[in-house]
Amino acid sequence: MKTFRNPSEIHLPLAGYTHQIEVTGDERWLVMSGQVGMKKDGTLPEDPIEQLGEALDNIIRNLHSADMRVKDLVKLTFYLVGEIDANKRQDIINSKLNGHKPCMTLLYVASLATADYKFEIDAWACAPA
Repeated sequence: MKTFRNPSEIHLPLAGYTHQIEVTGDERWLVMSGQVGMKKDGTLPEDPIEQLGEALDNIIRNLHSADMRVKDLVKLTFYLVGEIDANKRQDIINSKLNGHKPCMTLLYVASLATADYKFEIDAWACAPA
């Protein structure tokens, strides 16, 4: 079972995330390698927002292959290269997560595996066994 909490003793979340998620009971976990914005055919959009959308789609595809859904996500870590419009970034995250608010961390990094990657996302999910 997952219990989502935003403790009243700390500030409200700064964006579309939850401060903590407690997992109890018999669960199965899915830990994903960092997902980038590469399409199945190996192409990579130049636009960072398109890369973000594709990376999130890759996470959703990983979830589905494990018989999980977006609601099973408990943690996302975003690695970004360069400044990317925060409103556009949040809009695409909100649209792909459908109102679900897992725990999130966002980091700016100097570079990723190749200079063409602008986003990488680590994801953890948990569902009933």
